[in-house]
Amino acid sequence: MQKRLQKRSDEGLLRNLPSQLNLIDFCSNDYLGFSRSSALKANILNAQQAYHDMPLGATGSRLLTGNSDFAESLETDLAADQQMEAALLFNSGYTANLALFSSLPQKGDTILIDELIHSSVIDGCRLNFATRIKFKHNDLPNLKEKLNRTKGVCYVAIESVYSMDGDLAPLIEITALCKSYGALLIVDEAHAFGVFGKGLVHGAGLTHDVFAVVITFGKALGAHGAAVLGSRLLRSYLVNFARPFIYSTAMPFSDLLWLKIAFQFLKENESLQEKLQQKIHLFQHCLFPHQAKGTFKSPIQVIILPGNEKVKRVSMELAEQGLAVFPILSPTVPKGKERLRICLHTFNTDQDIKKLCHTLSNSINIHE
Repeated sequence: MQKRLQKRSDEGLLRNLPSQLNLIDFCSNDYLGFSRSSALKANILNAQQAYHDMPLGATGSRLLTGNSDFAESLETDLAADQQMEAALLFNSGYTANLALFSSLPQKGDTILIDELIHSSVIDGCRLNFATRIKFKHNDLPNLKEKLNRTKGVCYVAIESVYSMDGDLAPLIEITALCKSYGALLIVDEAHAFGVFGKGLVHGAGLTHDVFAVVITFGKALGAHGAAVLGSRLLRSYLVNFARPFIYSTAMPFSDLLWLKIAFQFLKENESLQEKLQQKIHLFQHCLFPHQAKGTFKSPIQVIILPGNEKVKRVSMELAEQGLAVFPILSPTVPKGKERLRICLHTFNTDQDIKKLCHTLSNSINIHE
């Protein structure tokens, strides 16, 4: 262990848990500001009073003592809102993807994954006996070529918004391609749910054309947990065969209540999504005044700064100005693609965004 840690330290890649710093947040996934919303907090506290007699802990997995009518009602509401047949709650998005991809594909099947898919999907694939093949990012011809080489049941895994690049998948085209080959499409909507309406799958009218959708609650809802949405058959299958679900203690009632209230709060505050788009446009206009309006609608904005040392230096210069922007280093991203990953939020003031753009322009030649 010491040798591996020392090697990582020598390469400048040693990870440490960051201290809480009093910096302006341009790095978290709290896109709509729910985690700091006083109105949402008040709603949750009021709801807790109404359920004061509920137990503190789940006390077991959902197959033992951890299930409740409240949890199943929440799943029913989530499925109805997404226009899907059923939903199943998980403790995190990582666990949800681990459950899906470790239990669904069998020996002789094929999984095609976008080369930039989240690590949780890759880890899930490592736990099954199917053949895993990567295709080039958002590349339809390359996906089609790989679809021609599949055996058994074919699953295709993509994200609707990619966490490290902030770009969007060509959902309509990929869905049509999968349909023509009889492949089952799984879409991770972690960074789209609540940011783009009810998600990009729902927004494109594709809920009946995809096999499964994963939504997470740690981004737009400012909470914790995730859900897999799909058919009733899929839900039943996961309850019976997904080991991360079967052998995990269920979410406590306090988390379930938080999710229910946050979900309702999202419905009542859809204007926050438009406000977020205004912040994104301001950032783009300030930093890239000649870029076409609306080129990137995601709150994840990326500036490539090749080299770990360079991107770390710029991140430190931003921190000195009171701005929290984390560097993304290789090997998390490919060498030469090191970057600043800037996350925009509804609570970022226009003044803060302009300060960020001004500081960035002074630190690097943004038009290189």
